[in-house]
Amino acid sequence: MNHKTIKDKPTFVKTDKLFVSLLGIAVLLLTGFIFYDYYTPEWKHYQSEFRDLVEEKLGPERAAVAPSGLQQVYVKALDKADRCVTCHHGVEWKGLENAPEPFRTHPEEILEKHPIAQYGCTSCHGGQGFATDTHAAHGLVEHWEEPMLGKELGDFYVMSDKKALMQMNCNACHRYDKETKGAGYINRAKQLVNEKGCRACHVINGRGGTVGPDLTWEGKKSAEQFNYERIKGFHSEFTWQVAHFKNPKELVPESVMPNFNFSSMDAQSLSMLVMSWRKTNLPIEYIPNHNVRDIPTPEELEKEKRMSEGPGAFFVKKNCFVCHSVSTLDIEAAAQIGPDLALAVEDVQSRFGRTLDDFLARPTGTMEVVLSTMITLTDEERREAIEKLRHAYELKKQARESKK
Repeated sequence: MNHKTIKDKPTFVKTDKLFVSLLGIAVLLLTGFIFYDYYTPEWKHYQSEFRDLVEEKLGPERAAVAPSGLQQVYVKALDKADRCVTCHHGVEWKGLENAPEPFRTHPEEILEKHPIAQYGCTSCHGGQGFATDTHAAHGLVEHWEEPMLGKELGDFYVMSDKKALMQMNCNACHRYDKETKGAGYINRAKQLVNEKGCRACHVINGRGGTVGPDLTWEGKKSAEQFNYERIKGFHSEFTWQVAHFKNPKELVPESVMPNFNFSSMDAQSLSMLVMSWRKTNLPIEYIPNHNVRDIPTPEELEKEKRMSEGPGAFFVKKNCFVCHSVSTLDIEAAAQIGPDLALAVEDVQSRFGRTLDDFLARPTGTMEVVLSTMITLTDEERREAIEKLRHAYELKKQARESKK
């Protein structure tokens, strides 16, 4: 018979005691670590380093008045609570202009127009203002959609100007400026909007055509609203916008937006601009010159009037001018991707071997899609288009004759 003796029992008891002892030690160590981490947060180390730096550079008397403990700037007008100054102690200290971050003095010329007490930190720089550790405060965490727009993100997106992304937040206040000092990328994007005639297809700030989507509040979209199936690499709204500006049809096959062959910098600039077009509840005193609407320049108004009221108004009304100029009728194409319609009579004959009348009645290729979806013509409108195109062609022939 196989008997278990009394001697066998203490072996199990000893094993249980060892396990419980180790578990107790682990819990004790974990508790100790939690208490240590709680009572010695990261910001305390930064404040200690700051005092040492101030004592070294400015003397012990200045170091003695360095603030300690959690610091906060609350801007009631913007409803923002920023604790960034808990670590960034030196932002308003003179004499630390060349100190390492997070102790460096903020450039004075910017603070003169954007005092911290009035603007806080995150309204310009982005980030999670109420956080008190570096990673969370910089906003590079899941579910926080307003990361700090600084060098780290600029490096990640391969920006030539590593701090340029912050210009998106600048444009929240300076949206209706024609040009904003220090915002080179945004200024370039606004210039491109005018040069490429984006308003021919898109409503922007309440003005423009309806061929494409209204972009007035494009920046209010969340990252989840974009389709990233065709995006290679990191998925974010910024990468989507850049890829779309560089090649619209590759990203959205059904898009009718032309490829403008934008450089990487131009695509980044335009992406920043459209992402800055978001709704804000800014008090009027934050808006430069209290300008809360997009006012066309005299040159823009003159051009719009000339094109919409002149002899070529038909081609503006029907959105033909999005792709085609009609040079002899003073119509300038927004995108400049199609041939001059002043030559349509001979161009259609040479390219398709058909008369203009026949081609518009039974279009083929790209024009078949355009005339069946984007630009639909009644029989009367088709006759009007042919009449005006023949007139434009006659003016072109006369111009040729006069040069002989």
